[in-house]
Amino acid sequence: MLAAPPLSLYVHLPWCVRKCPYCDFNSHALPARGVPEAAYLAALLDDLDYAARDCEGRMLVSVFFGGGTPSLFSADSIGRIVECAVRRLGAIADLEVTLEANPGTVERGRFAAYRAAGVNRVSLGAQSFDGRHLAALGRIHARDETLAAVDELRAAKLDNFNLDLMYALPEQSLDEALADLEQAIALGPAHLSHYQLTLEPGTAFERRPPRLPDEDTAYAMQVACQAQLASAGYRHYEVSAYAQPGRECRHNLNYWRFGDYLGIGAGAHGKVTDAVHGRVIRSARVKQPGRYLAATEPSGRLDELREVGAADLAFEFCLNALRLREGFDAASFESRTGQPWSTVAGSVAAAMEKGLLAAGPDGRWAPTELGARFLNDLQAMFLPGPAAE
Repeated sequence: MLAAPPLSLYVHLPWCVRKCPYCDFNSHALPARGVPEAAYLAALLDDLDYAARDCEGRMLVSVFFGGGTPSLFSADSIGRIVECAVRRLGAIADLEVTLEANPGTVERGRFAAYRAAGVNRVSLGAQSFDGRHLAALGRIHARDETLAAVDELRAAKLDNFNLDLMYALPEQSLDEALADLEQAIALGPAHLSHYQLTLEPGTAFERRPPRLPDEDTAYAMQVACQAQLASAGYRHYEVSAYAQPGRECRHNLNYWRFGDYLGIGAGAHGKVTDAVHGRVIRSARVKQPGRYLAATEPSGRLDELREVGAADLAFEFCLNALRLREGFDAASFESRTGQPWSTVAGSVAAAMEKGLLAAGPDGRWAPTELGARFLNDLQAMFLPGPAAE
């Protein structure tokens, strides 16, 4: 039977100083007159009140400010959103509030102000510590600014921080990838997001592809970096996420466990379970900040609102859950999708036969090392239709 899972809030702040050539997120270079912070804050709060109507009586477990570059917004605005969200919906006692930040936009004392506003976790977009690679990625910061930002985090007693780091960068060697990771680990983050640079459709890099390491070199980087992270005590709990024990990102875990989330802001997506009527609703806001701001009614900010079909629910659950090293069990599948276990039993058996999935003693099915390496193939076995041959 379909049950309401934990609830999160995602807030999209779409502006950044400059669009990076690899970025396919809904982000936009700063307008000449600067961020329209007051107008956007008013629109967000109106959007929040509208979205919260579908989640009465459900408490937030996490709030995530993503972008763009959320650290372009003032601590006052961030605090106002957190305050209104908690007042409108309620929150668990140890609510996780994450703010993405660019090292090139952090001013002295800024993190202390964010902490006072309710932020207790920061995700810092380092990407690399090598000046040549930072330039190739179009980043606006240098290595020293990342180091200074980490010092600011510690001064603000924000030790629960994540570092974003890329590998397989243009003309990067294995030794350079390991050196980047060594410098990141030396800073002692609670969490590391370590992911391969890919050429995404619609980006500047897709239009003018840089020279990237070949597939074998990229895989060698992945394996060597995973070993380095493990030896430093970071647990590999998701495809590209590593954490010190107990420091996993609660917000992202809720996504991957097929939890619910409200999405407000230009281009934000949401997923809400209506357990009473046995359905799951997905939503999306209009992508262009100008259109989002111009809406005179909350419904005018909606670009999409649809019920997820039963067959798609099963696939979407597996698409997310299979990213986790912990895998999933029958009870969570049935409660999050409202579908009987028989919906995916055939696909699970087929995946196990191929060595992509394994059953654990705790009743969970989790990707094997082979399944993790060929994750797309494993996920495709759960597409609607008969189990893969």
